[in-house]
Amino acid sequence: MPSLLDRIVLVFNRPQDPVNIAATVRVMKNMGVSQLRLVNPEPYDPWRIEGVAHGTRDVVSAIQHFDSLPEALADCVLVAAFAGKRRAAKWPVATPREMAAKVLERVADGPVALLFGQEDHGLPNEALDLAQLLVTIPTTEHASLNLAQAVMVACYELHVAAGDATRVLAPPRKDAPPPTHDEWELALGNITEALTQIRFFRTRNEDHVMRTIRSLLSRADPNSRELTLVRAAAIEVMRTIDRMKRGLEL
Repeated sequence: MPSLLDRIVLVFNRPQDPVNIAATVRVMKNMGVSQLRLVNPEPYDPWRIEGVAHGTRDVVSAIQHFDSLPEALADCVLVAAFAGKRRAAKWPVATPREMAAKVLERVADGPVALLFGQEDHGLPNEALDLAQLLVTIPTTEHASLNLAQAVMVACYELHVAAGDATRVLAPPRKDAPPPTHDEWELALGNITEALTQIRFFRTRNEDHVMRTIRSLLSRADPNSRELTLVRAAAIEVMRTIDRMKRGLEL
């Protein structure tokens, strides 16, 4: 099934550390992004990349290499460059969350690039000049994120904004409908009887106690099976007391 993220392209300008490439590939696999373009990367072994990021052969085999940044960006309709500092020149700036909304508005027109720079110096001005949007990740004064960490923040925001949460949690194995009014009253009646038998109300006001218990259970919002379990516990208390009265072993 086509995804809005199919047209998201991650572009690394002169990446230096293969570990960051491997970590990025892992992020891509988890967040549903499939295209990675590398501009003049340091030599790396694809087998080692896959060894670090298990189960990502499809992403690793699709990595593209380019000799220049303009070539890597040539078919992109929008380039969002990630930088740790604002430019001196006036430039559209966005947070990753704002970026995600802007980017997803443009993917219908063609590929959109998220541009990242070298690990040590980031993107030079001539690279930033090729972008239409500057993205900064809010941090403390210590603005020094690892390259793969920055990619994770960007891809996560895109993944959430696109509604592409591919891992759907299965419903509980023993899901049950909400309890009926009769089930509520039966359970509360049995709780009242059990507390009466253990003389809980001897020094407490029964109405106040049961109103509190009713409120507590309501806020817990149990389903029918869960409320039945609470009722069964109260019934077992009464049965245990009855057996003790009759002198039987537990």
